[in-house]
Amino acid sequence: MSQHHDPGTADAPEGQASKSGFRPTAVAAVELGVIGQSVGVPVPPASESVQVTGISLDSRSVERGDLYVALPGAARHGADFAATAIEAGAAAVLTDDAGARLLAVGSDLAVPVLVVAEPRSVVGRLSRLIYRSQDADLPGPSVFGVTGTNGKTTTTYFINALLQAMGKKTGLIGTIEILAGGDPIPSLLTTPESTDVHALLALMRERGLDAASMEVSSHAVSFRRVDGVVFDVVGFTNLTQDHLDLHGTMEEYFRTKAELFTAERARAAVVTVDDEWGRRLAAQTELPVTTLATLQPGSGPAAGSAAADWTVTAPKPRGLGTEFTLRGRNGLELRVHTGLPGAFNVSNAALALTMVLAGGADPAEVQAALDARDPFTVAVPGRMQLVSARPAAVVDFAHNTDALARALEAVRSAEPASRVIVVFGATGQRDQGKRPSMGATAARLADVVIVSDDDPHDEDAAAIRAEVLVGATDAKEAERLDCKIMEVFPRDAAIREAVNLAAPEDTILVAGRGHEVWQEVKGVNLALDDRVELRNALTARGFTVLQDDGIES
Repeated sequence: MSQHHDPGTADAPEGQASKSGFRPTAVAAVELGVIGQSVGVPVPPASESVQVTGISLDSRSVERGDLYVALPGAARHGADFAATAIEAGAAAVLTDDAGARLLAVGSDLAVPVLVVAEPRSVVGRLSRLIYRSQDADLPGPSVFGVTGTNGKTTTTYFINALLQAMGKKTGLIGTIEILAGGDPIPSLLTTPESTDVHALLALMRERGLDAASMEVSSHAVSFRRVDGVVFDVVGFTNLTQDHLDLHGTMEEYFRTKAELFTAERARAAVVTVDDEWGRRLAAQTELPVTTLATLQPGSGPAAGSAAADWTVTAPKPRGLGTEFTLRGRNGLELRVHTGLPGAFNVSNAALALTMVLAGGADPAEVQAALDARDPFTVAVPGRMQLVSARPAAVVDFAHNTDALARALEAVRSAEPASRVIVVFGATGQRDQGKRPSMGATAARLADVVIVSDDDPHDEDAAAIRAEVLVGATDAKEAERLDCKIMEVFPRDAAIREAVNLAAPEDTILVAGRGHEVWQEVKGVNLALDDRVELRNALTARGFTVLQDDGIES
C-alpha cells in the first residue's frame, strides 16, 4: 500500500474534483467533529472543524481531504503507510490501538488521529456519511442487490437491461464491470470495498441515474463491503456448495447470506424458493418478502413452490433460449423470453423480473418493455457466451459443482450423435472439497471430459488436477459411465484439444473462468482469455466463429 499517490490540486474545503472513476466530482465537506460523533470518539476542539471530503482504505488512492482508514493487514498495518497518505493530502487518520501505537513511534503527524477498537466496523457508516450516498434529503437511484451462489451476475445484467428497456438510466456494480452512466470501470471484486460502493452510489446520484443493480457475495457481507447500504430490493438465487474455505459449513454460508435480508440492510426481498435454503430464508426474513418458484414438476425439489407469489409456467424452447409465462398468485401473467440457454437462465430472468416488480414497476409497463426490447437476451460476458454455433462452443463461469451441472445440462443438444466436450479445472486455494464432485459431475454429464487448470494460485496445479481426476474416474468406474476422461494442460492446449476432437454437431463447453483474462500461477498473472483461445482454435480448424461486438456491457 505504500505506492505514492499524487495529491492533486483541489484546495476548496466544500468539495473537490476526484481523480478516481469511482467518486463523484464534488463532495460537500463533513467536519471531523461530526465524524467523531458518528463513531463515538471525542475530537480535540482544535481539530473539530477539519474538513473531510472523502475516505480511503488504501494510501495509493488517497485524495486531498480524505479520511485515511489504517487497517491491520495480513503482513503490514495500514498505519505504516500513513505518511504516504498524508503526503497525498489526507486530512485525518482513523485507526485502531495497534495502529495508534505504530503512529506514536514515528514522527509527529501533521493531521489528527482518531482511534476506534474496530475501524473496519465503522467504514461503511462513515462512507455513507461522507459521500451522502443515500441521504434522505437527496434523491438517488433505487438499489437492487442480488445474492446467492450462482446467477448473481446474469440476474444483475437482466435487471439492468429490463430497466433500460423501460427508459431508466441505470448503473451496475458487479464481477465483470462497474457502470455509473459513463465508461465501464473494470471490476476486481464481486463487490468493491464499502468506501467505493458509497462513492459509486453518490456518483450515480450526481449523474441522475434512476436505478442500480449490484452483486452481493458472501465475502462482501463477511468483509463488510456493503455496510451502510440500504437496498430497495434484495434478491436470492440459490445456495449450493461454494466458498466453504471461508465459511466452513453450509449453515454458516447460509447465515452470512441471510444477514442481507434484514431491516438494517434492505426494504423488501424476493426469494427464489426452488431449494430448501430459499424456503428457509423466505420463512425467517423480517422483510416484506415476495417468493418465486421457477422449477417445473419433476425437475427438482419443489415442495412449497405451489404457494409461491410468482411461478414460472409453460416454458418451451425458442431458438437457443426459452419463452415462458410468469404467473402471479393473483392471476396476473407476463409473457417472457430469454435468449440465453439453460433452465437456470429462466430462473435468472424470472428473478430479475420479479425484483423489478417488487421495486414498484407497473406490470403493464414491464410487459411493454419485454415485448419491445427483449431485454433478457442481453449477452453477459463469460456467462453462457456463445462463440460459435457449429460446433456449438460456449464459455461459462461455472466454477462449482452445481453450476457445472447446470451448464452441462443446458448445452446438451438434441441433435443425433451430438457429444458434449467439456474443458474445466478447479481453483487453487479455494474450497478443496468440491474438486472430486466437480470431476464426477463432468463424467456423468459430458461425453469427453478434459481436466485442465483454472487459476492454481499458489497451489501445485498437478495436485489440483489429480483431485478433480479422482472424482471423474471414480464416478466412471463405479457408475459404468461411457465417457472419455483426459488430462491436458496448460489450459490453452486443453481448449485446442477440445476443438480438435469436435465434430460440427458437437458442443464444446469451456467452464470455470468466464470473462477472466488473466490466469494466476504462483503469483504471476498470465494472459489467458478462454473466449479468445476458443475462437482462435475454432478458426484454425476452419469453423466459423460468431462476432463478439454484440456484447452489451
